[in-house]
Amino acid sequence: MQVESPARIRNVALAGHNDTGKTTLASALLFTAGAQPRAGRVEDRSTVTDFDPEEQERGISIGLATCRLPWREHAVELVDCPGYGIFFSETKAGMRVADATLVCVNAVAGIEVNTEKVLEFAAEIDQPLAFCLTKMDRERADFQRALESVQKISGRQALPIHLPIGSEKEFRGLVDLVSRRAFTFEPGGNGKGTAGPLPAGLEAEVEIWRNRLVETVAESDEALLEHFFEEGALTDEEFVRGLRAAVIGRKIFPVAVAAPGSNLGSSALLDLIVDYLPSPEDRPYPAARIDGETIELTADPAGPLVAIAFKTLNDPFTGRLTLVRLLSGTLSNDAQVWNVRAEESEKAHGIVHLQGKQGTATPRLIAGEIGAIPKLKHVATGDTLTGKEQPVRAAWIQIAEPAMSFAVEPKAKGDEEKIGDAIARLIEEDPSLRAGRDPQTAEFLLSGTGQLHVEIALARLRRRSNVEVILHPPKVPYRETIGRAAEGHGRHKKQSGGRGQFADCKIKVEPLPRGADFEFVDEIFGGAIPQNYRPAVEKGIQEARSRGFLAGFPMVDFRVRLLDGQYHDVDSSELAFKIAGSLAFKEAMDKAGATILEPVMQVEIHTSEEFMGDIMSDLSHRRGRPQGMDSKNGVQIVSALVPMAEMLNYAPALRSMTQGRSSFHMEYSHYEEVPRPVQEKLIQQAKKHHKEEAEG
Repeated sequence: MQVESPARIRNVALAGHNDTGKTTLASALLFTAGAQPRAGRVEDRSTVTDFDPEEQERGISIGLATCRLPWREHAVELVDCPGYGIFFSETKAGMRVADATLVCVNAVAGIEVNTEKVLEFAAEIDQPLAFCLTKMDRERADFQRALESVQKISGRQALPIHLPIGSEKEFRGLVDLVSRRAFTFEPGGNGKGTAGPLPAGLEAEVEIWRNRLVETVAESDEALLEHFFEEGALTDEEFVRGLRAAVIGRKIFPVAVAAPGSNLGSSALLDLIVDYLPSPEDRPYPAARIDGETIELTADPAGPLVAIAFKTLNDPFTGRLTLVRLLSGTLSNDAQVWNVRAEESEKAHGIVHLQGKQGTATPRLIAGEIGAIPKLKHVATGDTLTGKEQPVRAAWIQIAEPAMSFAVEPKAKGDEEKIGDAIARLIEEDPSLRAGRDPQTAEFLLSGTGQLHVEIALARLRRRSNVEVILHPPKVPYRETIGRAAEGHGRHKKQSGGRGQFADCKIKVEPLPRGADFEFVDEIFGGAIPQNYRPAVEKGIQEARSRGFLAGFPMVDFRVRLLDGQYHDVDSSELAFKIAGSLAFKEAMDKAGATILEPVMQVEIHTSEEFMGDIMSDLSHRRGRPQGMDSKNGVQIVSALVPMAEMLNYAPALRSMTQGRSSFHMEYSHYEEVPRPVQEKLIQQAKKHHKEEAEG
């Protein structure tokens, strides 16, 4: 449907922990609104928003997806967000461009870890929330228990707007506390409830919860509170108006009930979205002018053109598609848009509204609408599109830093360039992926928020580009250094008839602080070594240090002083002094207490109290050193320093240890000396490798 006013638009993110029924709910709402012929199911790969082959094969949402439906002369845009923590950047992007989030909570399990992340981000961007207790028809579903888990996190702001009729397999409907009407639904039906009187025995409970809702609405507004004290009640009009204002102001989080798999409760949920969640007019979007001045963009179709690109899709057949939310103004087909970041102008040709991956052409988008534009060459996720005469930058999310890296190599020779191009397209779709070559190990690394994240990216690469790759943990970038000062003497002399080779140099090596890398100091006075040969001494030392001394790892954090030497007028050369420099380096290393360094990572683990013992024990086995513990909204946060070598398999280990209910992030902290037993093992491995190379 074409809308003429932002007041008729509702942009709602569906977010929450994995397996709470978000994707199934989106399909049920589409079916109930008549936007698709039947309610799709994840199990038979028929949902609108899980259209990626990897999503269908694994039965999980990987990226955000949008779909649109009409309800009571409103256009409702649903943004279906992934529930797995490793894809949380996608969820944040979906929530950022929505005006409210419908938080799905499994009525059996209650609030789970990734749902808490959703609530934290909603608070960060001051976004209105509503809760939907899903799977109310499942065995062990418990309305009261699930509601208490929501209130434990969100406080007394979370209040039921629906009460369930029946429980588990007998769940058949709900009571709307605002209208005091009961609605019953046919399992597997069209999702539209039949109104009727309150069931016997529920009247008292309905009045208790409705009075609590009325009181909270009154408390949210001074004028309403004054009227409530004077009259002892609110009129129906005041109640509805006050409830909507309280929801938009994050003073009330309404809690609804539904069973998406059986399509029970869909029409009541759509009514809640239209009646109480904000329109784009109610939610100005933060932005900044080019000079840095902070502004708020209002959803005015007559205002200046501003859009945010929040998702990029690359389809092998249809090409590149950029999803946008129009924040201000009107975007007509074939209009020119200015990319503020790239400073490029492009034509917005072929604008569509999306139902998952299927597009329906539209002549324009108005402020508040979500749509997609094909074949924009220079636009990346997070870019702002404006008119060239009034450029601004719309606020965007912070993309999660990678937690794990894996080395990637092609199975077939000659596929390196093919892999590079394909991975670049994957990163366009998913900016939380990173790729690049490690300067020390020369491996091509693909980094993501977890092992599953990287595996899915490579599965997409194989499917789309027909490129087979080998994935393995990256080499740990060990380094070597010295423990004390020492001197070394290098003498290279070769006589074989005719012109010979001669060079002699003396050096002193000294430790430097961590991170200082390498210094070369020329302390020769006079002509013991001519000036033109001294750089060759440094070059010989540089090449020798790159090959390491103990186990083949680069030497770092030391200074070399060139003290003295000798030369021959005829036989000396740059090559001779380069060899002498490397010989002096080796002799000095024999006496300088060479040792191996390893990278240590700063690790932050988010978990629950029940897993703390196992996690702390596991960290100890990984040579980890806890740095502190904190608690936030019931989540335990453990900080620790752990050697990188011990973290290469941590993602699957943590998932197994905590049933997938914990997450972690790590980043490089510093280098420190490897314990002696580990050093000896590394040295033996290096010797074995060199022997195999020599024999092979």
